[in-house]
Amino acid sequence: MLNLSMMLTDSARRLPGKVAVRQGCRSMTYREVDQRANQVANLLRDRGIQPGDRVAITCPNVLEFPPVYFGILKAGAVVVPLNTMLKRPEVAYHLSDSGARAYFCVIGDAEAWRGFADTPACEHLVVIDTPGGVLPDGVPTLSDVLQDQPAEDVLVPTEATDTAVILYTSGTTGKPKGAELTHANLVLNAMATLPLFEARQDDVHLVTLPLFHSFGQTVQLNAGFAAGSSLVLLPRFDPRAALQEIVTRGVTFFAGVPTMYWALLSAAESGGAGSGTDLAAVLRVAVSGGAALPVEVLTRFQEVFGVGIREGYGLSETSPTVTFNRLDRAGRPGSIGLPIWGMELRLVDQDWHEVPAGQPGEIAVRGHSVMKGYLGRPEATAEVLRDGWFRTGDIATRDEDGFYFIVDRAKDLIVRGGFNVYPREIEETLMSHPAVSLVAVIGVPDERAGEEVKAFVIRRPGATITGEELIGWCREHLAVYKAPRLVEFRDALPMNSTGKLLKRELR
Repeated sequence: MLNLSMMLTDSARRLPGKVAVRQGCRSMTYREVDQRANQVANLLRDRGIQPGDRVAITCPNVLEFPPVYFGILKAGAVVVPLNTMLKRPEVAYHLSDSGARAYFCVIGDAEAWRGFADTPACEHLVVIDTPGGVLPDGVPTLSDVLQDQPAEDVLVPTEATDTAVILYTSGTTGKPKGAELTHANLVLNAMATLPLFEARQDDVHLVTLPLFHSFGQTVQLNAGFAAGSSLVLLPRFDPRAALQEIVTRGVTFFAGVPTMYWALLSAAESGGAGSGTDLAAVLRVAVSGGAALPVEVLTRFQEVFGVGIREGYGLSETSPTVTFNRLDRAGRPGSIGLPIWGMELRLVDQDWHEVPAGQPGEIAVRGHSVMKGYLGRPEATAEVLRDGWFRTGDIATRDEDGFYFIVDRAKDLIVRGGFNVYPREIEETLMSHPAVSLVAVIGVPDERAGEEVKAFVIRRPGATITGEELIGWCREHLAVYKAPRLVEFRDALPMNSTGKLLKRELR
């Protein structure tokens, strides 16, 4: 038997009175989180939820997320975390596609409970009451329905190979697909990350990554609970608030996507709270993932805050961590690091053949963290899984020491006049210009060249650089065919709820 909820229950036995999670002025100890999770499990069992049934949750980073998440697992059910930015039709799609029988959503999220109303097969709705929320008429609140539920230990047995969590991909092409992750996938991935971060019981995590996403779930919620650390939750990422929390809460562990680090730098450089001395005095580990980290952002963060960033790599389908730049050896700027314990990587071509040494290829990964497959989509699963190997869609190179370097997403490749152009190389070049704050490069249709290279640029405050000057900069540092012909300046670039740049919205 194996159940992901052990990440909570073990620490609740060892450290019952320690603060497990904190949000603003509210907090819960490990004992309190475990007891509330037991009540959630008993509620689900009373409602007829059986082992293997799917239970969805739409909830931001608030105190109620961990007990609901682990309570679903304790009931032997499958957690289906949904993006908090989904609209009514999208909520209905995810509930229907996952076959969810019950749904927890936060008070005030009308899109969520209306999406539930559009999904007759989803039988039970419970609204998570948080301070300041507005309750729809006639809908039971979590606090009300848990009052009569026992808080004693409960755990419905599950097997290691049973599905624990279904994570929906972002759906950049077609409808989002649900990746089925087992208890073994998620437990082993969380445990494998602990030595990478040299995790400690006295660590304090600042959790700005949304907990509905694999990065925040595994690296901070599951791994943080397994280590007995304390988690400080921010329901919405704000760089000034994050800097202040790091200093005042004594945060030792921060994880974020590259745009979060860019936002922290922008806030500090424009007179935001926090200083290099403040952060370096408390922050022990800074981890980046979710997208390629520009070397310029890594370098500037070290200069401004005195803290180095360690980059890793993973996907929802891999639970997520696959590689990491370990703390116990020198990191390599621009590299996603080495494979973690239990994971194998190779670089392949379109026909699954391994590419020659030194050549770029698509990352394929095999190991304990690779998903079972996409829920209800055998053809889509067969496209990406072969003999245990999962094709990631990311193009990378490997150096002589085994370190991997992301080149770009395969789908983002630009073919200009017959030449392959990787946007990330151009983005790194533009980011090295002192007037550039952030950039995204895409291919746009062109009658003559097939595709043309276009850069969307956010200037640094006070900068007056022109598009022609930036094109000239690229031509000085890159082959002529790689240099953008089009530059558009923006005050902001589109990002999803996890902070990833949404290039599809620029096309």
